[in-house]
Amino acid sequence: MTSKVTAVGKTVEEAISQGLAQLGAARDRVEVNVLEHPSRGFLGLFGGRKAKVELTLIRSNRAAADQAPSSAQTEAGSRRDMPADELAPRRERPNPAAPAPAKPTGEGGTDAPRRERPNPAAPGPAGSAAAPQREASASAGVRPEERYREAADFIRDVAESMGLEVEVDIRKNRDGGLLDISGPDLGMLIGRRGQTLDALQLLASVVANRDSDKFIRLTLDAENFRRRRAKTLEDLADRLAERVVRSRKEVVLEPMPSQERKVIHARLQNHPEVETGSRGDEPNRRVVITLK
Repeated sequence: MTSKVTAVGKTVEEAISQGLAQLGAARDRVEVNVLEHPSRGFLGLFGGRKAKVELTLIRSNRAAADQAPSSAQTEAGSRRDMPADELAPRRERPNPAAPAPAKPTGEGGTDAPRRERPNPAAPGPAGSAAAPQREASASAGVRPEERYREAADFIRDVAESMGLEVEVDIRKNRDGGLLDISGPDLGMLIGRRGQTLDALQLLASVVANRDSDKFIRLTLDAENFRRRRAKTLEDLADRLAERVVRSRKEVVLEPMPSQERKVIHARLQNHPEVETGSRGDEPNRRVVITLK
């Protein structure tokens, strides 16, 4: 029976769970030795190291007793080790009064205890299926709040590498999670027209959704930039709609990320004279304003 295994996981607890699944044992039946603690690596994306633990099964008194030789086996072994001349007189003096030993039938005798001990090296179907089930549940069981916190840690690491000290406040909104960045000199994180902030949002989304098959959406904001940018885009949409009405010609805007295109579409969706559409492929997809 396997009494010691080595397991890995994103966290120490996850590695322990993997090891328990391999041993098929409860937590209080093993000794845990942490070989390596996890690390996120560079910016939480590259070179990360998983936790590594060694689990040793604690041997119970009953298991030790099962492996101890029985008195009958010990006596048989001692008789085999005796010289032939000492064994011969015993074989030559039969006892007529003693009945012949009955052949074991499986209901008793020295073979019965052996048959009652299961073979732990051959796990049943339930034991063999436990490991993949627990592994799948560990991967899918990470709550969205924990994944948002991982993204927030990533943002702090990036800001620190740029010489900035920031705080990240996590809030829920109708689109998923909003990570609001606060601190001094955030212009470096925002960039021209929010391009740096958009790139950081994309990377933070990769961090939040790695190792998970359930996608969560997150939005980054800093110094209310998203709100101020939305107001700027709404004013731009109004001006360009008036230009289309006057010139009777369509207007094609510069490439924008999808969340900014949505602002233009939402602003003009009820306009009486113009309508909007999109043209091109990412990352060069543009909003087009035309007459109805």
